[in-house]
Parts: sequence; structure tokens; C-alpha cells
Amino acid sequence: MRQWYRNLDFATLLIWVMLCACGLIAIYSATHGEAQEFLLNTVQNSFQRQILWLVISTVALAIILSMPMRLLIRMVPWIYLVTIGLLVLALLIGREVGGARSWIYLGPVGFQSAELAKVGVLLMAALVLASRRKENSIMNAAMIAAGVLALPVLLIVLQNDLGTALVFVGLTPVLALCSGIPLRIVGLLILFPIAGYLAILSWQAALGFTVLVGIIAWYGTRSRVWMAAGVVASAMTFGIATFALQYVLQPHQVARIASFSNPEADEYRTNVGFHLVQSKAALGSGGWFGLGFRQGTQTQGRYIPEQSTDFVFSVIGEEWGFVGGILILLLFAALILRLLWLARAIDHPIGNLVVAGVAGIFLIHVCVNIGMVLGLLPVIGIPLPFLSYGGSALLTNTALLGIALACYMRRAEFALYW
Repeated sequence: MRQWYRNLDFATLLIWVMLCACGLIAIYSATHGEAQEFLLNTVQNSFQRQILWLVISTVALAIILSMPMRLLIRMVPWIYLVTIGLLVLALLIGREVGGARSWIYLGPVGFQSAELAKVGVLLMAALVLASRRKENSIMNAAMIAAGVLALPVLLIVLQNDLGTALVFVGLTPVLALCSGIPLRIVGLLILFPIAGYLAILSWQAALGFTVLVGIIAWYGTRSRVWMAAGVVASAMTFGIATFALQYVLQPHQVARIASFSNPEADEYRTNVGFHLVQSKAALGSGGWFGLGFRQGTQTQGRYIPEQSTDFVFSVIGEEWGFVGGILILLLFAALILRLLWLARAIDHPIGNLVVAGVAGIFLIHVCVNIGMVLGLLPVIGIPLPFLSYGGSALLTNTALLGIALACYMRRAEFALYW
């Protein structure tokens, strides 16, 4: 029998190293050179702090890879409880950063509780769904898993961190699909974000989508019940989105959502639409091969807000060009596809669900962040994995990757301890 460490997937590790290296280069460019004089001292030190967090993340990765699978599984409920505790603690004593009250500080060191929650929530949801093999009741397990996901989502929404909450919402259909829940139900789950997005664009688009859903449901199932369910789900989402825009979200949040379709309008260009206007200018000026390292006019002029965090891809697009941006996307595609391949190689539900869930989290982050930078989605504040500056995000994403690699490495141990 091969030693566990010989099963380590070095291809995935290599992609992780390459993404982290690209992130460090982009962060250095965004915080040095001519741009440095426009930045706060704390932002100027982002590159050094990111290196420190990368070292910490590497140590965490090594610890996770050396952990027996039995110990990891037994720790899942406790990890989830600690996750919920940190989310509650952030609401009580947390510090507000960037409009979200999700930061807990221990002296000078701060971490984002909502980011760390991804680990505990994914593990607990996968554990509950995997238990269906014992209970022989997938729908009961699905209802419990929905509660496991809903509680942290509620706490994160209360922290005003809608971007991270969106990750958990998007994770729901991914886990549902991988756990064997009927495709009809998964289709209903996917309806909600699509209908909500169209409701933001226009009521005509939302109405047309509702009619289309009814037609597809009828021809796909020949069932009036499922046709009605699809239409009702789409219509409810449209109503909820409209209600939230008018009565729930704060004015600046509504303005951000409304501005993404036309950020250059006079009422948005100099305020909430400024991010997208400058981001598009940076991407457009990069051309095919970019302006060169620390040569981006938008980057070095500090015109791009949050250019080392949420909008780091704008820096890459300006200085590395279209080709550099495509290479980054190819690295992410390779990482996600590789994780899906690892998931299929694990012949056990909990390992399969965890690895697929990690791939899903990365996919949601990439799609939302890139969509935001390109102006296809509203600016909601969500980092690009391994590239954006942020210690909590880097540590969390590396831990998730380490857990996925550990599940693949120790896949033979599931049968022994489960």
C-alpha cells in the first residue's frame, strides 16, 4: 500500500503556487511604484503582510495534509460550532471594515469571521448529506443541510457582508447536485439567483424568464405541478428581489446594484459607478499584452479603488493584458477541473462532497469577482482566490484546498472510519 503522502496531487499544488505567485506580483505592483505615494501606510505594507499570511497558510496546509481522516471527521461538528460562535462574536464585538461588521481583532491582528466560516459550513453540510447512506433518506438529510447553511447565511447578512453570503447561497445547488438530489429540485434552486439577477436588470426580463421557465418545465416533465412550481419560484424571486431593493437594502447598496448596468451615467459615474468606470478603463488600456509591470496608468495613478483586493484582476488586465488575464482564467479553470477530477476519484460520499464543494466555492468566487470587474455583475465585494490581498481569505482558501487534497490523499481511510 502506498504511503499517504505519495498520493499527494502535486498538479493541484503547483497551480496553487502559481496563483499565489501571480497574486504577490499584482499586489506588489498595486502598492509600489508611483501608486505608493497615494496609499495609506497600512496599504503600502500589504505585500509584506500577504507574504506573512502565505507562510501561515502554508503551515496550515501542511498540518491539514498530515491530519488523519478519522480525526478530521470527528472534528467537523466542533469546527462548525466554533464557526457559528465566531459569527455571533463578530456581531457583538466585531469591528466594521468596508461596511461589513465581520472582523474580529486580537490586538493588531484581525481576521474576517465570515471567510473562515466557509470551512466549517462546507464540512458540516457535507457530513450531513453523506449521512443519507446510513439513514437512507436523502430529503431528510437535505433539509438538515439547508438549516446548516441557512444559519451562517443569516448571521453573515446581519453583518452586512452580502458577498460572502452569496457564496453560501451559490454553494447550495452545488452540494445538492453532487449529493444525488433529483435534478428537478436542483433546477428550482438554480432558478432563484437567475431570476433575482434578471429582476435587477428589468421587470420585462424577469417576466420573460418566468414564462420561459414554465415552458421548459412543462416540456421537460409534462407535469403541471412542476410547471407551476417553476413559475411560482421564479415569480417569488422577482417579488422578493423587488421588495429587498425598495425596503430592505440600504441606499448605497441599491445604488451599487442599479449602477452596474450603466456605471457611466451622470448620477453614478463619480460615486458608486466609479469602480466600474475605472476598472473598465484599466482593462481596456491593457490591450493584448499589457503595459508592463508597474507601468499601468490606472494602477499607478491609484484610480482603481480596492486595486489590491477586490479589483486586483483590473491590475492584471492593465499590466499583463488580455493574454495575461486569459492565462489567469486558465489557471483557475485547471484548478477547478482538477478538483472535480479528484472528487470523482473518491469513492465515498463525504470526501466526494467536500472536494466538489471546494471546487464550487472557488468557481463562485471567480465568476462573481470577474463578473464584477467586467461590469457584468454589481460590485458586492468578493475577493479573487489566492490573488486578492487578504490574510483571512488566503488562509481560508488554502485550508479548503488542503482539505480537498487530504480527502483525495487519504481516500482509502474513509472506508475504515465511516
